[in-house]
Amino acid sequence: MRIVLGVSLLMAMGAQAGAQTPTGACDPHGEPAKLNFTFRDVDNRKVSLSEFKGKVIILDFWATWCVPCKAEIPGFIDLQKKYGGRGLQIIGLSVDDSAGTARKYAGEMKMNYPVLLAEGKEDILKAYDPIPSIPVSVVIGRDGKVCAKHVGIAPMDVFQKEIASLF
Repeated sequence: MRIVLGVSLLMAMGAQAGAQTPTGACDPHGEPAKLNFTFRDVDNRKVSLSEFKGKVIILDFWATWCVPCKAEIPGFIDLQKKYGGRGLQIIGLSVDDSAGTARKYAGEMKMNYPVLLAEGKEDILKAYDPIPSIPVSVVIGRDGKVCAKHVGIAPMDVFQKEIASLF
């Protein structure tokens, strides 16, 4: 999986590095998000995505070896600090790391949001129209509909505009 995602990542970085909706706007025809998945977190607890229904969610598909993914994480930490009290929940889906690797990295980065282990879980990648590369971030409104999908790095101010429109 790492090779496929790595090659796809290089292609996506140049071709499709922004939002699929206008900057700061949510898709008014967003499809229902697929939140019927359960994963283990880095502490081996079961976590269902459906537990976060009713919150504004940024679902971030990433891996520790992915340089652009690592570049986005500090911004997500800041967004979680700033908007967590208003109902934002960032969820990191580590798509290609072992529990130990993801746990160590999450600790070093002081990630303040759930990091779930999706290694080998191809069904979640397919559920989100399939994920062609990483990073990919999916913004989901309180109503459970997909607001926006970002393939590649997106500026944090774009995420701020999107989530602000959902509170």
